[in-house]
Amino acid sequence: MSVVPLERITVEPKAVANACVIWLHGLGDSGAGFAPVVPALGLKADHTIRFIFPHAPEQAVTINSGYVMRSWYDIKGMDLLDRADIQGVLASEIRVKALIEEQEALGISADRIVLAGFSQGGVMSLFTGLRYPKKLAGIMGLSCYLPSGDKLPEKTSEQNSSTAILQHHGLQDEVVPHQAGVMAREALLSGGYQTQWQEYTMGHNVLPQQLFDIGRWLTARLS
Repeated sequence: MSVVPLERITVEPKAVANACVIWLHGLGDSGAGFAPVVPALGLKADHTIRFIFPHAPEQAVTINSGYVMRSWYDIKGMDLLDRADIQGVLASEIRVKALIEEQEALGISADRIVLAGFSQGGVMSLFTGLRYPKKLAGIMGLSCYLPSGDKLPEKTSEQNSSTAILQHHGLQDEVVPHQAGVMAREALLSGGYQTQWQEYTMGHNVLPQQLFDIGRWLTARLS
């Protein structure tokens, strides 16, 4: 099945890129929402990381009264164990995998690619990364949950069983409850994954210190 490439914003390094971060936005946002954060990551001036901020397709979202907006999948309700439309998750997984494969075709190997995301985008980064058939450099899920709630996705790949995972969550998150992130962390730890967990005194957003912490984590994975 051919996949229509996702529209995206690409931020190239000053040097020739030999690594890539694919960063997925949250519900109702677009790639433009996170593209400006690159300078705030505190990376070295001569870093070699390409950043890709794709735009999710537009679709009706049940929890938002059926309004059409950019969304990686439909959100059915507030139940943490049954929030994500799994068919939509699987459809977006195909699109995200195509982004990774596109970078591989350009000469950047999977083990030099980090899959990152915020909120709904973080759900997709965890789901896709855990199932991707080649080892990735890292998986980052910010203020998010697992689509299956307290369980790991089906058909996780052995190749990413030891991949570094970064999870951040706000203690006062009013959109994705802190407990949803904790459930994801516990499922990952129970599955033997190496996940690094960090909490921040914030709501459903990102902080300057958090971005700096992310930059250090990315540098350790991709330097």
